[in-house]
Amino acid sequence: MNQSLLSRFDNGLDDDTLHEECGVFGILGHPEAATLTALGLHALQHRGQEAAGIVSFDGTQFHTEKHMGLVGDHYTNPVTLAKLPGTATIGHTRYSTTGEVALRNVQPLFAELEEGGIAIAHNGNFTNGLTLRRQIIATGAICQSTSDSEVVLHLIARSRHSSTADRFIDAMRQMEGGYAMVALTRTKLIAARDPIGIRPLVMGDLDGKPIFCSETCALDIIGATFVRDVENGEVIICEIQPDGSITIDSRRPARPQPERPCLFEYVYFARPDSVVSGRNVYQTRKAMGHNLATEAPCDGDVVVPVPDGGTPAALGYAQASGIPFEYGIIRNHYVGRTFIEPTQQIRAFGVKLKHSANRAMIEGKRVVLVDDSIVRGTTSLKIVQMIRDAGAREVHVRVASPMIYHPDFYGIDTPDADKLLANQFANLDAMAKFIGADSLAFLTIDGLYQAVGGEKRNNDKPQFTDHYFTGDYPTRLLDKEGEKVGRKVSMLATNG
Repeated sequence: MNQSLLSRFDNGLDDDTLHEECGVFGILGHPEAATLTALGLHALQHRGQEAAGIVSFDGTQFHTEKHMGLVGDHYTNPVTLAKLPGTATIGHTRYSTTGEVALRNVQPLFAELEEGGIAIAHNGNFTNGLTLRRQIIATGAICQSTSDSEVVLHLIARSRHSSTADRFIDAMRQMEGGYAMVALTRTKLIAARDPIGIRPLVMGDLDGKPIFCSETCALDIIGATFVRDVENGEVIICEIQPDGSITIDSRRPARPQPERPCLFEYVYFARPDSVVSGRNVYQTRKAMGHNLATEAPCDGDVVVPVPDGGTPAALGYAQASGIPFEYGIIRNHYVGRTFIEPTQQIRAFGVKLKHSANRAMIEGKRVVLVDDSIVRGTTSLKIVQMIRDAGAREVHVRVASPMIYHPDFYGIDTPDADKLLANQFANLDAMAKFIGADSLAFLTIDGLYQAVGGEKRNNDKPQFTDHYFTGDYPTRLLDKEGEKVGRKVSMLATNG
């Protein structure tokens, strides 16, 4: 193990991963709106574990509950849900990609406008959020959070349109990046998706009431029916009428563009039982493993997944290669953030808090270790060492996605480019030596495209968003290009 490189990369137990973006959920006109939203957020917990918030409207006023931690830690309490009366709610589960971890940044965010209150929540990132923030602050605006969602509230407030829906659309026209957003007013539930559909958003129905959420798994948990995907660049406005009926209006304020969903939804983020842009995530991950076995065969005795993300791909690899599949690593599902001070001594065994080797399936065997992705490589080298300590004769690492070369600016919290494993070494042999593997191979970009979309990458008009692999960013990066101006975002510490 290269200790100098490891010490340079190893800044903690949880930073060798691509952290989830966020999850959103909204429902209009249902008497159990808050409870259903809490259940929906629970199904979306994998998209963010730092905090969760819900805003409801009871016909007279808005109510909000925001808490740091997991959905189940707070919203299973009937007392908490009783504080969210009404038949209309939106909710959000968060992993911070912009702004510090603080209660003031927990969404939904709320503002009182001329036409009444509005709450908003979004998944993803605005690539011009800081640029717009500087502009509105320069004209006298006051920002209470460091979340880029607050910029949207300011743009809605400043719009000269008369209706809240038109103001919302006016604000969306000014935002760039990858996002899925829900908003709640006194009578409306509004949903919007970015012009090329980087981030997912689906529409459902429960007892005739509209629902919007990040993934179909949130519909499944409450017994709702999937209606359709919110289309890229679409804004859907659901409004309760005086007679109690709900009207649904679809608008497309942006110039039509081809959809380019984020490939990492299929590789890593979405739950395996979700359907993203018409594709079952579990099946696409198995196909990734199948293609990986074809592209990077290996003489092994057993195929072992790195749980849980690598499991479907490992099944596909085993089926395509004919090598038996076994659970050679057992994951401890009851470990969140480490409860031990992460000193260097603790880091040496920190991975064992989450994973342990199943010696009976490994000892004396040539192990083909399948993972969904490798970011910095520090976790990989610990897992490889754990497999060797359990008696493996050889360890061959196979990764069911291409090498990650570039950072993300659309809601995925990625390390800087110089921290990524792919940028540290000249070739695969050097990478394999660093992580302690006998061999290392990654799925090609065409292999990934074929697994997800059924055809190779169209280099002139890519079918998916894949910049982390290719460097082909699908939108302008105004905030990144303007970094020399300086962020000038202050940090107010809170005790919440």
